[in-house]
Amino acid sequence: MRRVFVLSACVATAVSLSGTGTSATAAPTVKHHAFSAAASLLAGAKTPEERAALTDRALAATVNKLQVAYNTKPLFDQGIDGTGTVLATVVSYGDKNIKAYIDSYSRSHGLPAADVQVLEPAGKVPACSDPGTPSDCSSWGGETDLDVAMFHTLAPKAKILVVATPTSETQGMDGFPDMMTAIDYLADHHSATVISMSLGTPEDDFDSSAQLHTLDAHFKKATDAGITVTASSGDDGSTGTKKDDTPWGKKVVSFPAASSFVTAVGGTVLHQNSNGTRTSPDTVWPRSGGGVSHEYGAPAWQSEVDKTTHATGRSLPDISLLGTSGTSQSSPLFAAVVALASQKAGKGLGFINPALYALGSGGTAKGIVDVTSGSNGYNGVPGYSAATGFDIVSGWGTVDAAKFVPALVQQIG
Repeated sequence: MRRVFVLSACVATAVSLSGTGTSATAAPTVKHHAFSAAASLLAGAKTPEERAALTDRALAATVNKLQVAYNTKPLFDQGIDGTGTVLATVVSYGDKNIKAYIDSYSRSHGLPAADVQVLEPAGKVPACSDPGTPSDCSSWGGETDLDVAMFHTLAPKAKILVVATPTSETQGMDGFPDMMTAIDYLADHHSATVISMSLGTPEDDFDSSAQLHTLDAHFKKATDAGITVTASSGDDGSTGTKKDDTPWGKKVVSFPAASSFVTAVGGTVLHQNSNGTRTSPDTVWPRSGGGVSHEYGAPAWQSEVDKTTHATGRSLPDISLLGTSGTSQSSPLFAAVVALASQKAGKGLGFINPALYALGSGGTAKGIVDVTSGSNGYNGVPGYSAATGFDIVSGWGTVDAAKFVPALVQQIG
């Protein structure tokens, strides 16, 4: 049985995170983080073993069904199982009992023991039971557990890092400075192959455009270091909520998924029988975040799809995987697939979006499985509809890992 170690380091960063713009409004008194239903369910468990037992129910999918859905067995049979790669989740508070959780989950699903390590590069992280720790700490623990379970399911031999920060991300700028310190640490030490962020906040929740864009350099630093960064596209469909938990009532997109240096992952619904075989094609999860950014311009790698979507900014998501329990499930699943590709390539793949978009038109031969049904209108705000080929609600669709992994490696070269 492997041990879990905690590493604390105070890491300085040269980029100011306080923002340079003038705040348009005073900070609201009510602050929150919107958690997925799955994370909220796990947060109520009293022990790591109870959390592990609840995981399949929370995710509405077993290990076998996920491995069948994304066709990982042919890769596992070749020894492509994540060996030599490192999957990192950057998350508020993390879960100090993560080793007990993932050991229990692995035993009950026939997975190998997980190699998991906890890092605290932004400072010592309090326990949820410590005086003064916000009440959402246990829900962050639930999010952490889900990330780690999804990593371990599709890349069972990858090393896993839980990169925990001592502050809660509560919509807008709050929490992001410590998360950027964590990302810088991973980039500086070349500690991760893929970073997944199962969180997000509407672009509009930042006090100013300038404040939001103080964060850009940190994601670029990670990709320049050969690290792929994925992020959930959001769980409010075409819209989102303000910092005071009231609806925006308009189309908004989630950050960091909207970042020019991040691969945005949306959510689908799997339609499977008891053996995991699909009974019909995947459809869009109706609350999957998706839309067009007003903060990030249309990137060159989306120029061809923009001719069809007519997007005037960076559209998202780029790809989609199971998200019926929230897109915080989708991002770590895709991150695990990227780790398999990194193992096959023998290197970190860095920013994969140009290669992903080059593969997209290749369709099923390249492991891209189109999602053509469903839409994401939510809370009275009209959404986007899936269509043949690339669309703003599912991106290129979903993946067949056995074909997608070698195709991505070949495309990146």
